[in-house]
Amino acid sequence: MPVEASLIQILACPACHAPLEDRTDADPAELVCTSADCGLGYPVRDGIPVLLVDEASRPA
Repeated sequence: MPVEASLIQILACPACHAPLEDRTDADPAELVCTSADCGLGYPVRDGIPVLLVDEASRPA
């Protein structure tokens, strides 16, 4: 389930405060930090972004 574009525009990475990129069409659905230094991926469960650093996936 995609996250509304207006919500993504105001959300930021909790770790570094960079904007997030919508990758809810991928599997697994997530919002990914756009910072080259951070790059954490935050899961989206039932259309709700889980913006907890402990729940984020590290970049490959």
